[in-house]
Amino acid sequence: MPDRSTQTPHCMDIVYRGKMLPFFRLMLVNVALTVVTLGVYRFWAKTRMRRYLWSAIAPGYDPLEYTGNGVEKLLGFLIAVAFLAVYLGLFQLFLGFLGLSLFNASDDPAAKVFHLVLAQASLIAVVPFLFYAQYRARRYILSRTRWRGIRFGVDPDAWGYVWRALAHWLLTILSLGLLLPRQTFWLEKYKIDRTWYGNAQFVQGGSWPMLYRGMKHLIIAIGIMIIGGILIPFGTTLLGIPLIVLGVIWFIYGYFHYRVTCFKLLAAHKKLDNTVGFIANARTDKVFWKTVFGIFFAGLSTVIALMVLGLIAITLGFDNFDLDANVTGAMATLDPFQIAYAIFSYLVIMGLGSVFYSIFVSQPVLAHYVTTTMIENPAALMDIQQRSRDEMVEAEGFADALDVGAAI
Repeated sequence: MPDRSTQTPHCMDIVYRGKMLPFFRLMLVNVALTVVTLGVYRFWAKTRMRRYLWSAIAPGYDPLEYTGNGVEKLLGFLIAVAFLAVYLGLFQLFLGFLGLSLFNASDDPAAKVFHLVLAQASLIAVVPFLFYAQYRARRYILSRTRWRGIRFGVDPDAWGYVWRALAHWLLTILSLGLLLPRQTFWLEKYKIDRTWYGNAQFVQGGSWPMLYRGMKHLIIAIGIMIIGGILIPFGTTLLGIPLIVLGVIWFIYGYFHYRVTCFKLLAAHKKLDNTVGFIANARTDKVFWKTVFGIFFAGLSTVIALMVLGLIAITLGFDNFDLDANVTGAMATLDPFQIAYAIFSYLVIMGLGSVFYSIFVSQPVLAHYVTTTMIENPAALMDIQQRSRDEMVEAEGFADALDVGAAI
């Protein structure tokens, strides 16, 4: 933790005060209550988690404050689910009518292919709402975040973000990833330029070509995989396969390098009210290894928990469970108590997996990003005044319903 003496009038440190054990206890209680309530408590669990993490982040030793509540999230989720149910229902009816109108012969191969495509079209119809959910979740979270009593906020321009995100993703795919920096920069700029702290507006400066600096490892990794793929048809499998494996590992590292580099470059070109700047010094190797080891320990802990539940299951007679039968036949061998325990175990494992990932991966990585970031010219923050409260009845309901932006 940085010492107060390290701060200067020109820079402000950001401290992270979160601890593994208190966070683990909080997450464990959240999982227990979520399982007992069959998932209903998840909205309040997320609120408690955010309040802990927000209070652990302290720019200038003054912690952030999260003011959202579970009722808002529950209402938002119900509104989003109701809307999506009607929207997808109507969309499916339209697709069904279209399929019956164009193809009636069920034995026609073209009809089968067409109906198969239509069956998956509803997934495509959800894509715009994935981007909508991301923007709305961000707007809700910041509208419920305060620092030194002053609220953050985001302008209500979600649909503008949706069509821009769709267009940039299409360009990135058509360019085989070469325009990924363009997508990263312009979508970030769209969000940042509509973000406020009190009556002061954030602005994202810079240009998208600067982000190509973060793609060097991705380009190297792809080159290695291409060389490995070319060597295999020429009978050099012993060299080609290791090169492909090396390329995949390098590509994963390159992904982290791209994320960290973009974070640093974009932070260096962000301004608040044209006076307050930011310095980010996150390191790719730190983020990469914290994630790798964190996933290992999270997976190991989940496996141990699964083994404990399995041993309990054996004492309850699950050793007679017919693994060779189909699901219906296998479940028929269980009594109601065993079925209830199977459902309970599933919910517990899913919950514990999330807990272990949060403890071993999310919190250490978050702490690294926070403690390696500083605020330039913090004295200018004293001139910022309060903004009006941003009322959002539906909270981040779409994010919860679509499971997007629902982590932190």
